[in-house]
Amino acid sequence: MVMASMTAPIAVPSPAPSATVSRSETTCCIVGGGPAGAMLALLLARRGVRVTLLEMHKDFDREFRGDTVHPSTLEILDQLGLAERVHALRAGKVFAPIIQAANGAFSPFDLHRLRTKYPYILMVHQKLLLEILTEEAGKFPNFQLRMGANVTELIVESGAVHGVRYASEDGTHEVRALLTVGADGRFSRVRSLAGFEPIKTSPPMDVLWFRLPRLPEDPDAPGGAFGGIGKGHMVIGLDRGDYWQAGYVILKGSYREVRAEGIEGLRRHIVEIVPQLEKHVKTLTDWHQVMLLSVESSRCTQWYKPGLLLIGDAAHVMSPIGGVGINYAIQDAVVAANILTKPLLSGQMSVEKLKEVQSKREWPTRLIQFVQTQAQKGILANALRSQQMLSVPWYVRAFFRIPFLRDLPARLIAFGPVRVRVEN
Repeated sequence: MVMASMTAPIAVPSPAPSATVSRSETTCCIVGGGPAGAMLALLLARRGVRVTLLEMHKDFDREFRGDTVHPSTLEILDQLGLAERVHALRAGKVFAPIIQAANGAFSPFDLHRLRTKYPYILMVHQKLLLEILTEEAGKFPNFQLRMGANVTELIVESGAVHGVRYASEDGTHEVRALLTVGADGRFSRVRSLAGFEPIKTSPPMDVLWFRLPRLPEDPDAPGGAFGGIGKGHMVIGLDRGDYWQAGYVILKGSYREVRAEGIEGLRRHIVEIVPQLEKHVKTLTDWHQVMLLSVESSRCTQWYKPGLLLIGDAAHVMSPIGGVGINYAIQDAVVAANILTKPLLSGQMSVEKLKEVQSKREWPTRLIQFVQTQAQKGILANALRSQQMLSVPWYVRAFFRIPFLRDLPARLIAFGPVRVRVEN
């Protein structure tokens, strides 16, 4: 693994704010209302910590965000008494995706055999999940949610972060806090302001996302998902109840070539890989229906400085392989809450405690990123460069016939290397 040192200074102390700046105080200021930030805010609020959650957008409604809620997250929601509410949402379930290969169908993992109350991936619109988490946090008087809050500065005094300044429609605001948490995603403003520089890898792929309608003659997807790989591309489809969330995987940097063939060319290539989609793709008539996701993977070598912690995508951006990003972000939040609640309540936050959070979460992150990289290099890269349909090697199929070994990928996808639980 490549390592890099974090030698950048924390920041030059900001100039004194003008008299028009409104000021407030809290114990923990969390920047970013995504899965990591919302979960951490809820866990801290229910334990009595004063929390202010800042979200730069005016609502949680964003298209094509990660929506795969894995068994690990479902177990955490169950601990919080929220699993039933999440399951009541209109959501599909993925048990064992079926990939069509040249030598027959193949399932890279099967969650049915897992020892858990939730042996499946639940497809939940992230907007709805975030609304549930923040509504639950809102039941506690020590929680504040501020939407449309665009962080512009870190408040730095004596080498430590003491909060943030942000702009909103009603002016400039200052929130002072014992701890500031950057949970503001892969393009983290907090990370940039703090001088952290992530180590980036360059996965050999990008993904085009689009919706396909449900039709009576839908492709057979008993495991809740389907796909096909070969002829230079990969097609995947995820069950969203009333439609299919579909992805078309391409070599990184080849979007212009794909676009040059026109929307007709895209439809043709999809049908070549998954013929059952011939009628479905007729609904793709304009490139405005297609969104390009530029795939990247990265991680910071250090997630903390005095008064500051990064979690989720702000600390480590995951590849979409396995759809684990949301779940690792939420696990970060749970571990952070488990470790930091007592220091926050006591008003004594040490760098050692922040280091402990990274220590517990860094190695699972590095392990899954390694697995993702090997999958991308060993399978996807070769398949995307080949003009033939992919054949699954016999030894791979043999691996999945051995009872003990066949469940390893499922457990890694479902829970990661270690099972994370909310501590009372």
